[in-house]
Amino acid sequence: MKPLFSIILAFLFITPFTLQAQTTGNITGKVTLVDGQPLASGSVSITELAKTTLTDENGNYSFNNIAEGNYTIKVQVLGAAEKDIPVKVTAGQTVTVNYQLPKENVQALQEVTITTNTNKFSKKESVYIARLPLKNLENPQVYNSVSKELIQEQVAVDLGSISKNVPGAGIPMIANQGRVTFRSRGFETEPNARNGVAGAAFSFIDPVNLERIEAIKGPSATLFGTSISSSYGGLYNRVTKKPYNGFGGEVAYYGGSWNFNRIAWDVNTPVNADKTALFRLNGATSFQKSFQDLGFTNTISLAPSFSYQITDRLSLLLDVEFGQAKATSVVRFNPYVGNKTPVAPKSIADLNFPYNKTFMSNDLAYSTQMINIFAQLNYKISEKWTSQTIISRARSTINGYITALNGKSATTMSPQVIAGNTSFIATDLQQNFIGDFKIGNHRNRVVAGLDYYNNSNSFDRVTVNLPAIDFINVPSSYRVSRFKIDSLTSKGTLRKENNGDNTYAAYISDVFNVTDQLLVMASLRADRYQYGGVYNIATGVTAGGLGANGVQTGPYGQTAFSPKLGVVYELFKDKLSLFGNYMNGFFNKSGVFKDGSAFKPEHANQLEFGVKGDVLDHRLTGTISYYDIEVKDIIRPDPADPVNYSVQDGNQRSRGVEVDLTANPFAGLNIVAGYAYNDSKVTKGDSTTQGLRPGLSGSPHTVNFWVSYRIPTGNLRGLGAGFGGNYGNASYQTNTTLTKIIIPSYTLLDATLFYDQPKYRISFKVDNLTSEKAWSVRLTPQAPARFIGSMSLKF
Repeated sequence: MKPLFSIILAFLFITPFTLQAQTTGNITGKVTLVDGQPLASGSVSITELAKTTLTDENGNYSFNNIAEGNYTIKVQVLGAAEKDIPVKVTAGQTVTVNYQLPKENVQALQEVTITTNTNKFSKKESVYIARLPLKNLENPQVYNSVSKELIQEQVAVDLGSISKNVPGAGIPMIANQGRVTFRSRGFETEPNARNGVAGAAFSFIDPVNLERIEAIKGPSATLFGTSISSSYGGLYNRVTKKPYNGFGGEVAYYGGSWNFNRIAWDVNTPVNADKTALFRLNGATSFQKSFQDLGFTNTISLAPSFSYQITDRLSLLLDVEFGQAKATSVVRFNPYVGNKTPVAPKSIADLNFPYNKTFMSNDLAYSTQMINIFAQLNYKISEKWTSQTIISRARSTINGYITALNGKSATTMSPQVIAGNTSFIATDLQQNFIGDFKIGNHRNRVVAGLDYYNNSNSFDRVTVNLPAIDFINVPSSYRVSRFKIDSLTSKGTLRKENNGDNTYAAYISDVFNVTDQLLVMASLRADRYQYGGVYNIATGVTAGGLGANGVQTGPYGQTAFSPKLGVVYELFKDKLSLFGNYMNGFFNKSGVFKDGSAFKPEHANQLEFGVKGDVLDHRLTGTISYYDIEVKDIIRPDPADPVNYSVQDGNQRSRGVEVDLTANPFAGLNIVAGYAYNDSKVTKGDSTTQGLRPGLSGSPHTVNFWVSYRIPTGNLRGLGAGFGGNYGNASYQTNTTLTKIIIPSYTLLDATLFYDQPKYRISFKVDNLTSEKAWSVRLTPQAPARFIGSMSLKF
């Protein structure tokens, strides 16, 4: 009886599944680009069932347990026509429905993953540079891209190490809150763009969630404005990692010199059964002591991201960056420049300023907290038009002590400490409409947008200046302690204020195909800047703050127009193109002339031309360009009354040549190389700077290269080594007719060994192999040889 009962139960349990297997089937397929590469994160749906899924990193998708019948598979990709494919599902069978997109440049407004082993360090295609689906060879603007594959191979754990691969970036300047700044075409440039919009961070930024860094060259205010710290040399755009359709990730540990310890993780998973809701979490925590006598950095970063294909036309991307740090300031030395008569040029290497000493103590630390929130809603209005809505919110706060060392004579300096709180909040709202359509036989790619940016800052801090000491013969027991600073804050200079501004902008850009190989770009931005003034909390008075020469200015508004023109001719389609551009940048300036009228915005105009190539089946890509940037309307002291007033007729010229090449001559060998020459000069200024190269403009000549080889086949597959370096010739921290402080030339060499397998990776890295002494433009000493070992587990 019991066996019969067991058989009946088994029959009842198995029958529903058997019936289901007999009455349902499956649909699978693969979606590829026009060149056969897989399309990731493409929307695929069954129209009749309102079921949607996304393709994975290999372009594959699947629907299981679909009832017998006739259905329509719809492939929906932003920037391309939707495709309906009829399919018949038969019980117990799997039907395959593949689709290859017929058009180029389907990478519009979303990250499309292209997996290829050819020249893996050259991933130029970007939706952010022109805010349009333009290939690199179609874009008249120059930009460099540092991919996560190169970042990983070089064991680059900070933005400064990543920037080594950008021509002209130079030695990174680390500010007192941990934020990093680079040089670009002779101008200071910060990495304050994130996924193409404002993502400012006035503190450290951990690269753990970076897909790549894009160095966009030249004045770029037309599309990016000035709110994201774009300079006349360009801007750095941080492209973050996006969720993908699948489960996976890795956990890594790093250890190295000066008690360096770091743990990093990257975990990705679908959230729902249809795999239309995806989640990814990147994070890291690090600790390291300074190579100098005192100093440390302790950080933690979390970067969750979520994507949701709400319908086949509507998608949402939401990601967050959270960072927290406690650290001591890096050395910032401001040498004495108050000479009344010319003195002989001096190198920082000859000033006998201690290379390994900070003069501070570890209890003079600052703490920072940074949070960036980014939301993007994409809606496919039609085959030809897409709507993109973006909200970006960034907040940075700094508490504690930030320091500097100010020269008082050729051999003495005075420590300066700022104690208190600083807070920065930025909000960016953006609405874009992107079109890809034809007028007659001529293709147009258009972006029209509205941009609102609000900036709000608050300060509650005191600046304390200590007595001068002889930095050459300083007693070994000398140190600036927290107790000493706290006891002097009541006598310091108080800054207790709030300030803010609003920017309202509209822009339009059109890339017009005259022929299939000749493209013309025309763009224009109208920008209205409203400065709200400075509210002094201590006095209760609202003013505009200090303008030129200490003149108080009230709230004001300025209007600026920024044009951009470009032309591209593809000598050989998708292989070699000639390009030229005219680009504009501007900065709003506060202050008044002697007659009381307000200053106008400062402007820069760039002319550039060059050649871009992508040949030998993508094994050699690169750009060679010449640029000429002229900055006008620079504020300088009024020659008739330099103490009290200013005029706005200063000019500066920056011109040069840049070369950027990546190559994969044969399987396993990869080469990245760059060269930048920059000739900057004050063409109209005061008598002490006229005709001279501006200080802080970086090295006129810089070289970067990286060569690596990875065994591609056999038992030792994945074993490799890399070697590279950076060179910059002598530059100036200060360059006037009275004082010249020279930063010596430098050659910094790095090397790696690695063993990369599907389930794990082991790496060993040495930075600055020869322990060469070098300085940033802030005269911050750079670390000697640094060793880092790492091991990561993949799943």
